[in-house]
This record gives sequence, structure tokens and C-alpha cells, in this order.
Amino acid sequence: MRKTFLNRQILLACRHYSRTRIRPPSPAYAKAIIRVSNNVAHLGCPKEGPKPQQLLSLPPFPGHPLPGRKSASAYHVTAISWLKYYFDDIPPPVIQSHFNKGLVQMECLDSTNSSRSHKGQPLSMIKIKHNEVIEVGARVYVPVSVAESRISKRFDVIPSGTLCPNADEIEYLQRLVKYKDSAILVLNKPPKLPVKGNMPVHNSMDALAAAALSYDYDEGPKLVHRLDRESSGLLLMGRTEESISYLHWLFSDVKKGKSMSKAWNDACEETYQRYWALVIGCPKEKEGLICAPLTKVLLDNGKTERVMLANNSVLEASQEAITEYRVLGPMINGCSWIELRPHTSRKHQLRVHCAEALGTPIVGDYRYGWFIHNRWKQMPRVDFEPTTGEPYKMRRPEGLDVQKGSVLSKVPLLHLHCRELVLPNIAKFLLLHCNKNAVNYKPDLVNESRPDLLRFVAAMPSHMKISWNLMSSYLV
Repeated sequence: MRKTFLNRQILLACRHYSRTRIRPPSPAYAKAIIRVSNNVAHLGCPKEGPKPQQLLSLPPFPGHPLPGRKSASAYHVTAISWLKYYFDDIPPPVIQSHFNKGLVQMECLDSTNSSRSHKGQPLSMIKIKHNEVIEVGARVYVPVSVAESRISKRFDVIPSGTLCPNADEIEYLQRLVKYKDSAILVLNKPPKLPVKGNMPVHNSMDALAAAALSYDYDEGPKLVHRLDRESSGLLLMGRTEESISYLHWLFSDVKKGKSMSKAWNDACEETYQRYWALVIGCPKEKEGLICAPLTKVLLDNGKTERVMLANNSVLEASQEAITEYRVLGPMINGCSWIELRPHTSRKHQLRVHCAEALGTPIVGDYRYGWFIHNRWKQMPRVDFEPTTGEPYKMRRPEGLDVQKGSVLSKVPLLHLHCRELVLPNIAKFLLLHCNKNAVNYKPDLVNESRPDLLRFVAAMPSHMKISWNLMSSYLV
């Protein structure tokens, strides 16, 4: 009897304890955690997970060998090799870290070799490893943070006002040189520096190059193509009369007969330039080809020349202008990054095509986009990530001076940058041509190990780097 009584007392005590004890919350809700900040403990809900990241779309993987790539197996390219090739100015450890974190993705291709979903639906994406072989036409996506970089406090404009730069200015000019050989010179031109000078302009690129970049030559290098004063990027100059004539032929829009050799003709076919630009708005189509001829008109004063789209009028003199474009990522703060590849070389071609043909003028282009700039509200707004449909918005980081012409400054600078340049190895082909014309020609005199194509990638100027950093990883 006593044993039965004890068992009943234990059972009643267990029931009473089960009713009065503090039970944990339902599994459907997150458990409360303790967070410590400034030596003070707070009890609350855990922080939310990572927000969706803005993704950068690489161009479709081409089916031909990559220009400037030294590997013999040009068609067997892994994912990390493709990213290192496209982001040639990014340190390899940064690209490798994105693969280690599983941030690199690729579109899933169906039986029709297409993965483009309907509008409003997310894309079908899979994570890829660094050693995965890229197929022809594959599209790779990587967070925009892969191209982030530190902002230099040095101004991008050469502080020179005379035709005789001092030692510091010469040293600064020589730091702009990215490549130099016996035939050509490649520089990364800063913004707000005129390329071709006239009487009231003294600190132009051609005058400064003649004074500071002649090196061991009697004469300085000469310009073979131009960039606008406000734009930046790769600028090509010839060092000899022979190289200048070849480069002028190469960049001319007049179709001429093929010459020299098959290797030279193939290298000329692979020549191209790629620009990065930040535009207001976003084109309706993510990629396309703009075929819109241009014409020049004089304004009311008769002194200023303006380029505009040509009408279908026989009386109006026009020039053929073709531009290939591709949207790099989604629109943030009313702007989007696009990649431009001109097939012709016309004055203000990219600026007019962006403003009038696409309806999305380049940020800082007040000549062709002043009306949209007046209506453009530079205020943070909520945008949506296309792959997930989740909202995110841009925030201003602390300690970053956004008034250096970036997208958030009161008066942004022109956001147009010549980022990539591929052209034939002029020095090699000139040497080959001279040796073939010699009486005692020997093929072993030419160094066959030198590549037929040269490829250059230039980093963006400070104001575009600030805009890139603002619109990439600073998402909340």
C-alpha cells in the first residue's frame, strides 16, 4: 500500500511540473538569442539572413579561341579561367574566393540551348565549381562585388598647364602607360583630359605624350584613335610611321582589300573595343545591335556642332553607325550598367546611341541627356532582384566621399570608360613583313612564340569605381 501511495505522489508531481514549467517556443518561430554590443547584452530575435546580391552577367562564352590567351587548348576553358580572362584587372584570389563561397552561377540550358524565362519569372541557375568546363554559349553570373576595388585619393586629372611638364608630371604620365613595345603605346586615359589639343588647350594628351612619352625615340607617339574629353579608358598611340599607318588602316571604317598574310587578316577580324557605361534607366531588351546612322548639325550660334540620329532623308548627309550593347545587371537607383561594343568609329557614337536610340542617356552626359538629367531623381529607391524577386535598396556607406563625380554627387561626371581593347600585335607583323621583303629571308628570325593578338583591360576611374561600389555590395 505504501509503495502504491508513493507512485501516485510521484505521478501527481510530474503532472504539476509539466503544467508549471517554462516551455520552449514553437518550432515555427525563431529562438531568442543574446547579442552583445558595447558590453551590453540584449535579448531578441536573431539577425536576418543575407540579402540577395546583385548579379553581373558575363557575355556568352564564344565558340572561337579567346583573343590574347596563351593556352594551346583554346576551346577547353574552365570556369575560373573564363572569369580571370574577363576580369583581367581583378586579382585572382578575389575570383577564387567567390568560387569557394559558391557565389558563381550559370544558367541552366534546356534542349533548345536556351534558358531565358518569361518576363517576371526567375532564371534557372545552378552553382558551378572552378574546374567546370564552359560550353559554347553558356552564361555565367557572378556578384558585382567581384569587381569592387579600393578608391585612390589621387586625382585622375593630370595637373599640367604647359607644354613642358615637370618631373612629377612626367612620372605620373608614365604610370598611365599599360603597355609599350617598339610599335605601339597603350595608356589608361584619365577623365577631363582632352586628347587632341588646339590653340587654347595646352595640356592635351598628344602634346603631353610628345613631351614625356618619347622614351628612346626622337619623336613622341602619335594618336591613332580618340576618346572624348570627359570619357576615360584605353588610348592607343603609334610610335613609328609604319605602325601609325597600319593602325590608321585598322581603325578606318572604309572596307579595304586584305593584305600581308592570313594571320594578319584573322587578327584584324578579331579587333574590337568594349566600353562600360552607367545609363539612366534600363534598355527594354537586355542585348541587341543598334544600326542607326548619324549626322552632324550646327546649332543656332553656328559654332557648336551636334551629332544626332539621321532621318531617312536623301538630302541629309549621314554616316553609318553600328553599336552592339548588353545589359550587365539589374537597375538600381534608377540606373543600370551596360557594355558597349562599337563596330564603327563615329564622333559621339556611343553617347548618341545610348541617349536617342535606347532612350537611356549616360550618367553625366549633359550634352545629349540634359532633359532626362533634369527629371532624374537621385534618391534611393527600392528595386527588385530579377533572379529571386526580392527587394533591395542602396545605402550610402560611411566614410566614402560620394561627391567626387559619382552617381550620388550633385553633378556626376561622365560614366563612359573604354575598358577592353583587342588588336593585332603590330610589332610582330611589322617585323615579319620586313623580314619577308629582305633578300636573305629566314623564318627563324621572327619570334613565333609572340602572340598574334594583344588584349588590354583598364581599371575604371575613381568616380566610376565609387558608383560601382555604391551599386554592388552596398545592398540592404
